[in-house]
Formats: sequence, C-alpha cells, structure tokens
Amino acid sequence: MQPKPSHIISIKTALFVGCLIPLGHLFWQGFRNHLGANPVEYITHSTGWWALTFILITLSVTPLRRLASMPWLLRFRRLLGLFAFFYASLHFVTYIWLDQFCNWRDIVKDIGKRPFILLGFTAFVLLIPLAMTSTNAMVKRLGAKRWQALHRSIYVLSAVAVAHFWWLVKKDITEPFIFAVVLALLLIVRLLYLLKQQRSASPAGRARSQAA
Repeated sequence: MQPKPSHIISIKTALFVGCLIPLGHLFWQGFRNHLGANPVEYITHSTGWWALTFILITLSVTPLRRLASMPWLLRFRRLLGLFAFFYASLHFVTYIWLDQFCNWRDIVKDIGKRPFILLGFTAFVLLIPLAMTSTNAMVKRLGAKRWQALHRSIYVLSAVAVAHFWWLVKKDITEPFIFAVVLALLLIVRLLYLLKQQRSASPAGRARSQAA
C-alpha cells in the first residue's frame, strides 16, 4: 500500500527528528557532565558508532522494501545516507580537532602506530562522493548507470568501516562482531538478488517467465 504524499512528508519529518536524537543525547550527556573520564574518547566512539549504524540502516532499505513489497521506503534512503555522512563527519572532526588538535605530523605518526585509523580515513573518503552525489541533479548529471556504479562503493566502505571498528576494539569484540554479521547478511541478500536477476535475464529464465 502506497502512503499518501502527506503521510510520506510526516514520516520523513519524524525520521529526520529521530536521526538527530543521538546528537541531542550527546549534547545532553555533555551538559550533565556525563561524558566519562575521557570526554573526547566518548564523543569519538559515539559518533563513529552512529555513523556505522546509519550506514548499515541505509544498506538495509533496499532489501527491506523488496521483502516487504514497499517501494516507497526508497524515499528515505537518501536521508539516512546523509545522516551516516553527518555522523561520520562529526567522528572525523572530533579526531582531527579535539583529539589531535589538527597536528598533521602527530596524525601521520598515529596512523603509523595504529593502522585502524587509516581504515577510518579510507571509509570517510569513500563516503564523501556518495554524499556529494546524493541529489537528483547529480543523478541526472552522472546518468543512472554511472551513479549506481558509484554508489555501489557503499558496500566497500561499509566493510572498511566495520574493519576499522573491529581493529579499534582490543578485548570485547561483541559490538564489531554484530556489525560484521549484519553487514554479511546484507551482502548475502544483495548477492542472492543479483543471482536471481541473472537467472531471469538468461534465455532459460525468460522462457520460464513466458511459460508462466
């Protein structure tokens, strides 16, 4: 069932507000001085966690709309993807500005000592062109095929982001493991759908469709 345009707007507005809740919670924790013994580390972890969460939520929109037969869910994918970039940007700025004070020599040394930071940089750089080409105007300028090819890189960057989180954690890998399992399931669903498309496009698949 297709919701009315007014309902779509209401859902999108509610979703926008909901996506800001993690940021509001972070501000509230800071206002109450509840950011722990290391506030910068708390902010870095929180923004990174939500960036990765929104990346996986964005990836789940397409399989969910196919399984639930709700094509209108695609209208919210762009919003979710931009919030993934928003929280990733906060994560990046927190590290560059609050943790390293924009000292690029220290940052380079830090990358040498802790290679997981290089993975984080890589994921963020891969996310930038996706955010920049999220508008309808950019879809038209690039063309549908080129745009889709570019945005398939989200699978690569999501894997890099999960690896970044996994490598960051030293002892308890429960959270990165959960993220890795969710990503693996989404990739499997994507692969199964591609295989189904290929079978349908083959001569035997077209013959079966015509017979049905």
